[in-house]
Amino acid sequence: MRQTLVSWNVNGLRAISAKEEWRWFQESGADVFALQETKATPEQLAPELARPEGWHSEWASSVVKKGYSGVAVFSRQAPLFVRHELPETEWQGEGRLLHLEFERFHFFNGYFPNGGAEELDENGKPTGRFKRVPYKMGYFDAFVRYAEECRKSKPIVVCGDFNIAHREIDLARPKQNVKNTGFLPEERAFLDRFVSLGYIDTFRLCHGDEPGCYSWWSYKTRAREKNIGWRIDYFFVSEELRPNVADAWIAADVRGSDHCPVCLCLEF
Repeated sequence: MRQTLVSWNVNGLRAISAKEEWRWFQESGADVFALQETKATPEQLAPELARPEGWHSEWASSVVKKGYSGVAVFSRQAPLFVRHELPETEWQGEGRLLHLEFERFHFFNGYFPNGGAEELDENGKPTGRFKRVPYKMGYFDAFVRYAEECRKSKPIVVCGDFNIAHREIDLARPKQNVKNTGFLPEERAFLDRFVSLGYIDTFRLCHGDEPGCYSWWSYKTRAREKNIGWRIDYFFVSEELRPNVADAWIAADVRGSDHCPVCLCLEF
C-alpha cells in the first residue's frame, strides 16, 4: 500500500483558493493533504473549501488574532484520534498544530513559530535578538516532548513550515543570513537535536546533498525567478519508518503561494 502525503504553506487559503493554482489540491493524488498559514476558520470559507467532498477535514485556527496562522488537514481516511494544538496551555491559541493518529503512524502538521522582528536598543540600533525566538524555541521543546510521548505507541510523521533552514545547503545565501532568524545557531541546533533523536529529513534521505532545492522564496525581491530561496518546509519521519520511505520531493513548479508544496510517499 502506498500513501502520498502533501504539505503546503498556502499563505492564506481564501486568497489561494481564488487562483488557478489551487486546482493542484485535487490533482495531487494525495491521501493526506496538510495546509499551513490558512489565515481562516472553516466558518469563514465556502463549504466546498472548508470540507471538500471525499475528504475528512480537521482545522486548528488562531483564537488570539484573526486572519493569522492556522493549519488544516484533509485526509481520505478518517483518523482514529485528533488533537488540536499541543496539550500544554501555554502553547495553545495560535492554531499551530494538528495531531491525527492513523493506523500506522501519528501525523503532525505544524506551522511552527517564526522568530519575529529584531529587537532594537534604546538608540534604535539592532541588537541581534529577535522578539519571538524564545517562544519559538520553547514551542519546539514542547513539541518534541509530546512527539516522543506519542512515539511510544506508533511511529511519527511530522510535516509543515518549520521556519528554519537546517544547513547551509538549505538556503541560497547562508553567509548573509547567519544572524537572521530562520538560520540562527540556536534554531539550527534544534534541528540537529531533532535528527539526533531519530527523526529523518526525508527529502535529504531521498536526494542527498542536492543543491538549489528550496520551498520558500520572498515575494519582495522576486526571489523565486532567481531561485534565491530557503528550504524551511519539511517531512520528517521517525527512524522506524525509514524502510517505508519510497520517495520525497519538492513540488517547486506549483505556484500560488510564496511557499511550494513538499511531498512524501510511504509504502507499507
